[in-house]
Amino acid sequence: MARIPTAPVVAASLIGGYLVARESGRRPLGGAVLAVGGVVAGREWLRHAGPVGTAVLGTVYLGSFGASHPLAKKIGAWPAVVSAAGASAGAAWVLSDRRP
Repeated sequence: MARIPTAPVVAASLIGGYLVARESGRRPLGGAVLAVGGVVAGREWLRHAGPVGTAVLGTVYLGSFGASHPLAKKIGAWPAVVSAAGASAGAAWVLSDRRP
């Protein structure tokens, strides 16, 4: 099975989830995008970062999603979403993707 780089997966799912929820007006659809990205990334994290790394990265992924909501009130929706995506992607690269 080919390795899937998770940094772009988590960034795309956070940005894509926000965009789907915003454009459709249905937050559960955005949540579905977020969930699919989390499952794809989680499987790769488990293979390459182990259970502890997966737990840390899952926490960063969901935590950045949660933190983007109050952050959006301070800096705006798009900057908050991009910040969350960047934080999650950076953590994914450092803890999983850059490993051989």
